[in-house]
Amino acid sequence: MIPQLFVEKIDLGDGRSITIETGRLAKQADGSVVVRMGDTMILATAVSARTSNPGVDFLPLTVDYREKFAAAGRFPGGFFKREARPSDSEVLTMRLVDRVLRPLFPDDYHAETQVMIQLMSHDEEVMPDALAGLAASAALAVSDIPFYNLISEVRVARIDGKFVINPSRVDLEKSDIDMMIGASMDSVAMVEGEMKEISEAEMVEAIKFAHEAIKVQIQAQLRLQAAFGKKEIRTYEGEKENEEIYKKVKAAAYDKIYAIAKVGSAKHERGAAFAEVKEEVKALFTEEELAADGDLVSKYFYKTNKEAVRNVVLELGVRLDGRKTTDIRPIWCETDYLPRVHGSSLFTRGETQALATVTLGTSREANQIDSPSEQGEEKFYLHYNFPPFSTGEAKPLRGTSRREVGHGNLAQRALKNMIPADCPYTIRVVSEVLESNGSSSMATVCAGTMALMDAGVQMVKPVSGIAMGLITDGEKFAVLSDILGDEDHLGDMDFKVTGTADGITACQMDIKIDGLRYDIMEQALGQAREGRLHILGKLTETIAAPRADVKAHAPKIITRTIPGNFIGALIGPGGKVIQELQKATGTTIVINEVDEQGVIEILGTDPAGIEAVLAKIASITFKPVLGEAYEVKVIKMLDFGAVVEYTAAPGNEVLLHVSELAWERTENVADVVNMGDVFQVKYLGVDPKTKKEKVSKKALVPRPPREDKKE
Repeated sequence: MIPQLFVEKIDLGDGRSITIETGRLAKQADGSVVVRMGDTMILATAVSARTSNPGVDFLPLTVDYREKFAAAGRFPGGFFKREARPSDSEVLTMRLVDRVLRPLFPDDYHAETQVMIQLMSHDEEVMPDALAGLAASAALAVSDIPFYNLISEVRVARIDGKFVINPSRVDLEKSDIDMMIGASMDSVAMVEGEMKEISEAEMVEAIKFAHEAIKVQIQAQLRLQAAFGKKEIRTYEGEKENEEIYKKVKAAAYDKIYAIAKVGSAKHERGAAFAEVKEEVKALFTEEELAADGDLVSKYFYKTNKEAVRNVVLELGVRLDGRKTTDIRPIWCETDYLPRVHGSSLFTRGETQALATVTLGTSREANQIDSPSEQGEEKFYLHYNFPPFSTGEAKPLRGTSRREVGHGNLAQRALKNMIPADCPYTIRVVSEVLESNGSSSMATVCAGTMALMDAGVQMVKPVSGIAMGLITDGEKFAVLSDILGDEDHLGDMDFKVTGTADGITACQMDIKIDGLRYDIMEQALGQAREGRLHILGKLTETIAAPRADVKAHAPKIITRTIPGNFIGALIGPGGKVIQELQKATGTTIVINEVDEQGVIEILGTDPAGIEAVLAKIASITFKPVLGEAYEVKVIKMLDFGAVVEYTAAPGNEVLLHVSELAWERTENVADVVNMGDVFQVKYLGVDPKTKKEKVSKKALVPRPPREDKKE
């Protein structure tokens, strides 16, 4: 028997629609739905363990998003022909969903929870990542998992001045805004995206537009939940509490923590002072009490610490390191730090430091993108590394983390639109975070800007970035510029904004409270603008403009276009010509066929080598014009003429027939020309009889008058 199907439809208002259905697939999961838009179909499932693991004091939530190649009618690449580890784009989608869902579970819910989202069918007109948040929330909506505030996510773009929800990839190319917004019915929870130098007011307008679309999608989830039959939320064993212990800890610690927080100190000094207070608090309990409730003592100490530090900011306007709310930490910068890389810079802001390098290459080094939903390449890309020593820790190294992928992507989006469209290089930026105490991703943007300028990349405009925070008790609020790591953890909102002097290029925002007013968001964005302009000034003090050219040891790239029919001649049989040319000149030559034209990239550090390649290309593609005169050199003598070479195109040879040497009859070729002679000839085109090119020496001299025959 076919199970009953429950379906809800969401009208996007422009002829497109989204449907959510449940009741047919993956019924053993706690909740499952299929979301469809066009021919794109996504299956989302939610499963949570019935009991929590002992000793776990956090939510072990896993959000997994995968795109199946079969969804696009394609085979996976590689030897095994099977989907393996997630791609960067899949990881980024996981992060987008995770960041919205995680804060909406109960604080005391610690059961293992998995939300799995799979692209099962792909429509080229629909970008699936914009549907993942809706699918995840809908799966939780039809389950009994404790999750009380439904959400959704949409992509908002602005095309020709009009906002569009969930545009196609083709339409997105025309947009000056590409933002993903995640929100509940009441408040925005997450914002991430890139823009082409828009204002703060325009950004808020786009968020508001997206939020209205999200409300419609949440209403559809509520209708589906009601039709399916809203399940009773499961009971679970929450965290143990003890009011007496909390009061005892707070009484002993609050004033001491408050006093430490209002003085202002460095990270390690402050950490040591807080640790000393914690030891004093623990000393108030017996060993037996600590053995039984030591976890509660630690939990309540953290709670008291958070409350005290937040109150210092709200009541005194003083932050943990002594700054006022608008102050930026001291900044120092340096370029050309590494002598043999193509471009480098150091950016240090307080206790956060990033070392950025730039490498220049040909299109062969482009980052290839091959996923079911997208194929192409990136000629500008950025990698971000966050080693444990940057925070003074020793941790296992387990490859690139999701966090590193996400932070690198944000910095890449911040910079990429400032790379000129006619830049011939493939550019790789790598950020090594050497110290971290607050927003290493924004340090990466600043270091990346200076490294690109140091490398001679002619950036349209320099870009800076700043991380902001918000603390509020519902009435009073404080917006914090250039937040510390501790302020990130104890705040109610953290957001990162990058941009030029003229507008925002990228943003990432996570809001941890319900009902954040838009006027507070606007004030925070305005304060962020002041901060990033201050930082931008520090960057341009260090390097005011890009280098006029790349460094002496960096490769120079020259691009030439040739007719497509000459590509084979340049490559040669089995690649012989191009390989020998690269070896002889010390260059790298890349040929791409575009619109029946050969686009040639020549990369090398020796100008003479590059010139030699250009001369060879000119030689191969040389085509004489009918009736024009050309200088030639004799390279071979024959009985019936001489083989000559165009001096402007070495290697381009043509036969100068004996009959074209002189107007007089020539018995011996050597009577007129000899090996090595250089002279002018006229190009006569292709001989209709021999089908070979024909040149003439005599055609450039006047024909002598004919002598009258004697009678």
